[in-house]
Amino acid sequence: MPPPDPEAAWHRLDAALTRARLGCGAQGLSEDVAAARRAEFGLNRLPEKPPRPAWAVFLDQFRNLLTLMLLAAGLAAGLVGDTTDMVVVLAVTLFNASLGYAQERRAGRMLGALKAMLAQKARVRRDGAESVIAAELLVPGDLVLLKAGDRVPADGRLVNGQDVEADEASLTGESEPVAKVTQALDRDAVPLAERVNMLFMNTVVTRGRAEMVVTATGPATEMGKVAALLDAAGEGPTPLQERLDQLGRRLSLIAAVVVAFVLIQGLLSGEPLGQMLLTAVALAVAAIPEGLPAVVTVTLALGMVRMATRGAVIRRLAAVETLGSTSVICSDKTGTLTLGRMTALEGWALERSHAFSGDGHPAGLETALAPAGLCTEARLNPATGEAVGDPTEVTLLRLAERAGAMPAPGGWRRLAELPFSSERKLMATLDSDGAACRLSVKGAPDRVLDLCDSLLTSNGTRPLDDGTRRAIAARMDEMGGRALRVIALASRPARPDEDPAAALGGLTLHALVGLADPPRPGAADAIATCRAAGINVKMITGDHRVTAGAVARELGLDGEVVSGTDLDAMDDEALARRVEAIAVFARVTPEHKVRIVRALKARGHVTAMTGDGVNDAAALRTADIGVAMGRTGSDVTREAAAMVLTGDDFSTVVGAVREGRIITDNIVKFVRFQLSTNIGALLAVLLAPLCGLPVPFSPIQILWVNIIMDGPPAMALAFDPARRGLMDQPPRGRDAPILPLSRLARLLGFGLLMALCTLGVLWWEGGSGQDMIRARTMAFTTFVLFQVFNVFNARVGAESALGAAALGNGKLWAALAGILALQAVAVHWGPAQALFHTTDLDPAEWAIAAALGASVLVLEEMRKLVRRLLSTRVRAPYGAGGKGAPRPPAD
Repeated sequence: MPPPDPEAAWHRLDAALTRARLGCGAQGLSEDVAAARRAEFGLNRLPEKPPRPAWAVFLDQFRNLLTLMLLAAGLAAGLVGDTTDMVVVLAVTLFNASLGYAQERRAGRMLGALKAMLAQKARVRRDGAESVIAAELLVPGDLVLLKAGDRVPADGRLVNGQDVEADEASLTGESEPVAKVTQALDRDAVPLAERVNMLFMNTVVTRGRAEMVVTATGPATEMGKVAALLDAAGEGPTPLQERLDQLGRRLSLIAAVVVAFVLIQGLLSGEPLGQMLLTAVALAVAAIPEGLPAVVTVTLALGMVRMATRGAVIRRLAAVETLGSTSVICSDKTGTLTLGRMTALEGWALERSHAFSGDGHPAGLETALAPAGLCTEARLNPATGEAVGDPTEVTLLRLAERAGAMPAPGGWRRLAELPFSSERKLMATLDSDGAACRLSVKGAPDRVLDLCDSLLTSNGTRPLDDGTRRAIAARMDEMGGRALRVIALASRPARPDEDPAAALGGLTLHALVGLADPPRPGAADAIATCRAAGINVKMITGDHRVTAGAVARELGLDGEVVSGTDLDAMDDEALARRVEAIAVFARVTPEHKVRIVRALKARGHVTAMTGDGVNDAAALRTADIGVAMGRTGSDVTREAAAMVLTGDDFSTVVGAVREGRIITDNIVKFVRFQLSTNIGALLAVLLAPLCGLPVPFSPIQILWVNIIMDGPPAMALAFDPARRGLMDQPPRGRDAPILPLSRLARLLGFGLLMALCTLGVLWWEGGSGQDMIRARTMAFTTFVLFQVFNVFNARVGAESALGAAALGNGKLWAALAGILALQAVAVHWGPAQALFHTTDLDPAEWAIAAALGASVLVLEEMRKLVRRLLSTRVRAPYGAGGKGAPRPPAD
C-alpha cells in the first residue's frame, strides 16, 4: 500500500475512500504500521530551529550605522577628556542594544506559546483497542475519537459522527461554531472555513462525538503552516528607524568632509597638531546627534505610559512611533469592530417588527418568546447572571429572560428532546408543567415555517394562508439580506407520550428573531476619524462574505468585498494592484492575511494589523505593527504583537495612532533643533579660516554646547502636547524623509545665520587686537543663546511659534532657564572659566548676545508673517478661511 499523501484533497473523498487511502479500517492502525509511519512522517509536533547563541543576538544590535556612530562619538569624547559624555553615550548605546536583544529573543517564545496550546493527549483506536496516547505520537491514518470539549490533536477527515460542531475561531476567524458532516464535498477550491467534513489541529469540539482519521500531522497541518509563516515573518525596521539611518549616513558624510577640511586647513596654517586633532574630534562629536537615541527612548517611553492608561499596552517601544506613520489598519471583525458576541437585534412577532437592541425589556412578547426559554440546552444562573451553552442558545435565553418569557424555576419538566442536527436544522423539546404539555421548536426559519399551519397574533392564533406565508418568507429574506441570522420559534400543545421526531407538524409560528454580532459603539466614529486622518481601514475576517459586507456598510467602510477564493485567483502583482480598492476580505486563511499585508507594504503603506486568533499571528508579525486583543487574544497572538489592547476596542487603536503621531512629531522637533545646532557649529568652524579668523570655539566649548543642547531642552520636547490639526493630515509616507527639502533649507539658513553672527561677534571683539579670550567668550555665549531662541522654531512648522502653544510646555521653559543658568556659571565662575577658557561679560555684552540670538526667531516669524499675508491674498477670491480653507502643512 502506498504511503498517505499529506497534500491530498481529503474533503473531496467520501469516508470509505478516505479510510482506504490511509489504510485505516474499523480497528484503526496496527502498532507496527503506526511506528513505520512515525519514522516516515516524524512526530506530531511543530518544527523547532536551534536557538541562536545569546552573544550573537546581542552583537547583531550593533550592526546599524547610527549605533556605530554613537560608539565612535563616545570614544571620541573620551579622547578629548570628557569622561562624563563618554559614559552617557556608551550607556545609551548599551541600553538600546539591550532593548533590541530582548525584542529578538521574544520571537522564540511565540512558537513556544503556540506549542503549549496544542493537545497533549489523544484517544485513538489501534489494533481494535481504545487507548490514550501522547498527541505527538499520532500518525496519518490514526483513528482518533473525540467528544465535546476535546481539543483536536491533528488535522483529520471526519468519518463518523452525529451533531458534531467545532469552534474554529482560533484558526479561521469564524465567529460561530461550525456544524460538521461526514459527506464528501463536490469541489476542489473550498476555503478552509468551509471544509465542513474536516477537523483541524488546535480547534475545539463543542458538540457531539466524532471519529476522525488523521490526514496530516506536525508541520503538514494547518497549524503547522501557521507556525511556518510565523517563523518566516521577520520584524523589519520601523519607518522612523529607516529615516534616522538615512539621516545618519548623510551626517556622517558631511561630518567627515568638514572634519577633514578643518584638520588639513589647520595643519597648513601652522596650528599645533595636538590642538587640531582635539578640534577635529570635538567637531566629529558635535556633528553626531548622540542625544537622539536617548530622546527617542524617553519620548517613546512617555507615550507608552500614556497609552497604557488608555487601554493599549506597548510591548515594543518602536511600535509607538510606527503607529504615528500608519496609513492602513487591517482590522479583524469579530470582537474588534464588533462586540464579539451574538446579540438579538430585532424580531418579528405578533405581526409586527420589534427592536431588541440594548438592555431593555421587550414588552408584550412573553408568549411569543416562550419557546426560546423552553427549547434550549443553555442554562442561566439567576444568582450570578452567567449563562452556559451554545452562543446562539445563550442569546435566545437571555432575550427570553428580558421579555419575562422564562419558565418558572421547577415549573416545567423536560419529557423528551429532539437535538439539533445539521440535517434537520432545528431542535424540538417536549415539556410539561404538570397540567399541560407543549412541543417547542426553534431552528432555521424555512424549515420551521414548513411545519407551521397557524400564526400567533395579538388576538390569539389564526391559520396560515398562502399570502401570509409569502409575506413571512419575504420578511425572512429581508432580515437575512442584512446579514442577520434568523431563528424561528414555534410551538403547539402536545401529549406527554408524543415522540418529538415523529410529531413535528401542526405548529404555531410564534416569532422570528434576528441575531448578529453588532458593531461596537464608537467603531464607526473611529473609522471616520481614520478617514479624516488619511488612514484607510480594511476588514479582514474569516466570516461569510455577506455578513462581513453588511457589517462593513454599517461601519462606513466603502470599497470592494472579496473572498479568499478570489484572492487565490490573483497573483501577488494583481493583488498589489487591487488591494487599495478592497475594503473587506472575507473567508480568508492565515496565508491570505500575510499576502494582504505584504501587498499593502509593497504599495508603500505602513500597515497595522489587529487580531486575536492563532490564525492572525503570522500577519501580525509581518505587519509594520501587530495589535493583539488582550481579552480574547491567544498567547501566541499576544507574543507576536507589538501592542496589546486591554479592551479589544478598535477605537483604542485610533487613540494609539494619535499618540504615535504626537511622539513622531516630538522626535522630529528634536531632529530639527539638533540639526540646526550642528549645522551652525560646523559652518562656524568651517568658515572661520576662510574669513581669516581663528576657530571660534575650543574643543571643550563645542562639547559643552553639544551636551546642554542634547540634554534639558531636547528631553523637554518629549513633553510637547499635540499640535492643532494633528489628526486632520495624512500620515508621512514610508519613503518620505524625516525632514523635507524645504525644512532642510530653512535649517541650513538658521545654521548659516548662527555661524555668521557668531563669527561677526568674534571679528568685532577680537579684530582690533582686543583680548581673544573675551572675543571667544562672546562668540561662545552668542551661539548658546541662539539655541535658546531657536528651540521655538523647532517646535512648529508653518504656524507661529509665539501663539498659545508657546506656553504649553512648562518643562521646556524650566530647561531653558537651566541652560541660561549653566551658561552664566561657565562664563562667570572661576573654576569654570579655567575649564572653558572664558572671562566675565558685562550686561551690555550679554544684551548684544541675546539680541543676536533672538534674531533667528524674529526673522523666522517675519518670514511666516509674509507668507501668511501672501497666502491670504491668493485665497481671497475663493473665500477667506472657513471650512474649505486648506490646512497649514506640518512643515
